[in-house]
Amino acid sequence: MIRGVIIMNDQGKPRLVKFYEFQPVEKQQELIRSIYRILCSRAENVSNFVKVDSLCGKDVRLVYKTYATLYVVFIFDNSENELAMLDLMQVFVETMDRCFSNVCELDVVFNFNKMHTILDEIILGGQVLETNSSEIVKVGKTFKFKHSRIINFWLAGSVAAV
Repeated sequence: MIRGVIIMNDQGKPRLVKFYEFQPVEKQQELIRSIYRILCSRAENVSNFVKVDSLCGKDVRLVYKTYATLYVVFIFDNSENELAMLDLMQVFVETMDRCFSNVCELDVVFNFNKMHTILDEIILGGQVLETNSSEIVKVGKTFKFKHSRIINFWLAGSVAAV
């Protein structure tokens, strides 16, 4: 099972955090700080897979990848394949790139609703739902269309009230 997905910048500030099992906020913050310390201390020529038994419990690992100034981190248990998680991470990043055309940290910050929608199309409840980025992008475009219709409806109501 996938335990969580974290996107943080290279200074340790979390930009997207999604845990699939309940963690108190204090525990989430401590996990993020600890994971950042681990990632910063690792050399560039070592594996992207890290055992984090001491942080998250028995048989829990994380896989991470650096994209520009962002760390993308997937936390998962031993029921998931490490290489499959790395591939899923690549699908997530490719989908973000297709939705935002060269995704950057600001896209993650200012489009957090769309980011969560994309992530929810890929992973739900810690289980993988979709790995086809074309299908995920279609849902992202639908989200944009529905979101813009809601804003237009709201603006029309505001103008009519004046």
